[in-house]
Amino acid sequence: MNILITGIHGFVGSNLVVALKEHHSLYGLDIVAPEKVGVIQTFSWKDIEPASFPLQNLPKLDAIIHLAGKAHDTKNQSAAQVYFDINTGLTQKIFDFFLESSAKKFIFFSSVKAAADSVVGDVLTEEVIPTPVGPYGESKIAAEDYIKEHFLFPTTSPCGYSSFPKEENEIHSDKQVYILRPCMIHGPGNKGNLNLLYNVVKKGIPWPLGNFENRRSFTSIDNLCYVVEGLLTKDVPSGIYHMGDDEALSTNELIALMCEVLGRKPHIWKMNKRMMEGCAGLGTLLHLPLNTERLRKLTENYVVSNAKIKAALGIERMPVRAEDGIKKTIESFTI
Repeated sequence: MNILITGIHGFVGSNLVVALKEHHSLYGLDIVAPEKVGVIQTFSWKDIEPASFPLQNLPKLDAIIHLAGKAHDTKNQSAAQVYFDINTGLTQKIFDFFLESSAKKFIFFSSVKAAADSVVGDVLTEEVIPTPVGPYGESKIAAEDYIKEHFLFPTTSPCGYSSFPKEENEIHSDKQVYILRPCMIHGPGNKGNLNLLYNVVKKGIPWPLGNFENRRSFTSIDNLCYVVEGLLTKDVPSGIYHMGDDEALSTNELIALMCEVLGRKPHIWKMNKRMMEGCAGLGTLLHLPLNTERLRKLTENYVVSNAKIKAALGIERMPVRAEDGIKKTIESFTI
């Protein structure tokens, strides 16, 4: 297959190149265009402008994977409009291009944060009515809405709809569109929240929230690449799919895994919950690092169902266990 990948030089893009290059011809679309092993050529965004639509500059494509976007800024320093310009605007541009191109498959990397900032109930499924909080999630759901307004999804859910005229939908009946919502992606070389927690553990700082038994879903980069390969090569129905590892892990389990890699005993303090909540409340008043909102984020459950994507791919389990994927990521921090 000839595959165009936007944001090909990012963490996910680089891993997809390694996973796909042996069996597919890969092209990039990015704001930078250095040579990359496994990538035939990287194009710029101006190459897909309507003025360039004769498409003579681009090869005949079979699939487009849209990764390019602005990541969630945990420090909240980015202006809201920047998220919409990039996450929504670029999606509109590349999806318009896809509809006019020869490509038959389109994979959009959205996020579970487009669906919910916090999980209500035991598990987050695709049936949830999206209630994003903040410009990152809001810009992602706006991008999803644009796709759904221009392509008819098979659905019985209120989350899927199309205002596109029926006869125009029929023009694109040979195309398949996938909106993928992964939870926190990790893997060797990715310095995200796991690395922040690792640095705390590495310094021997005790974890005082051991009494909070929260569980969170993660997405191993190896499982993610496996799913993308499946979407490209199998006849999977168009739709929205959540993505995560099979097992959810608690923060206590994460710390134990980190200590196992470091060869030391975990220091987990089981402080009284009410006392910690009181300290966090005081922190809110005094503008301290541990406040009520941060305590909620550190101790909340965020479990994501991957049942729909596994059923669509015809598999019972993801190839990599959550614990093994996490350990592989942590081991990369020690190098």
